[in-house]
Amino acid sequence: MGGQAIKLIILDRDGVINHDSPDFIKSPAEWQPIPGSLEAIARLNQAGYRVVVASNQSGIARELFDMTILNAIHQKMHNLAQQVGATIDAIFFCPHAAVDSCDCRKPKPGMFAEIAKRYNVSLKGVPTVGDSLRDLQAGYISGCTPYLVLTGKGEKTQETGGLPPGTMTFPDLAATVQHLLKTSTPPALHVVS
Repeated sequence: MGGQAIKLIILDRDGVINHDSPDFIKSPAEWQPIPGSLEAIARLNQAGYRVVVASNQSGIARELFDMTILNAIHQKMHNLAQQVGATIDAIFFCPHAAVDSCDCRKPKPGMFAEIAKRYNVSLKGVPTVGDSLRDLQAGYISGCTPYLVLTGKGEKTQETGGLPPGTMTFPDLAATVQHLLKTSTPPALHVVS
């Protein structure tokens, strides 16, 4: 892979790709895509992006669902994405509760560090899309360019304020992707040697 460049984008899951629930998404039946989100991922793929999901899933620690159910939810996401020509390259998730003081639960940057390691890239300038402050904080600390969507918890997040410097706000993932693809393409990330 010497010198090969890849383009990466990191998306939160609940409230960005699918409708969120205050009671957690606990089954494949509860996982419902936000209109236009999977098509937006397909457009990213067509533009050469690898799409990675980074998601806090404390429902596991709370025993609201187990890994088998989480895998089934993600399988549904992959299947529905494929039906519209979209590919999600990888899913990173934190199974811990806030009390566990892990490094991977957003707003801590552990998941982002794992993504950088997996792809052997710097995350400087990589777009990251979230609906909550902790999504944007984890990305910003890691060098990503933060984008807030107003789906999910996004409107409340916008009202609360305290967004990382340079955060751009869009109605949803589809509008964010439209902006990303019409503005100058972000510099391709070069593999760290």
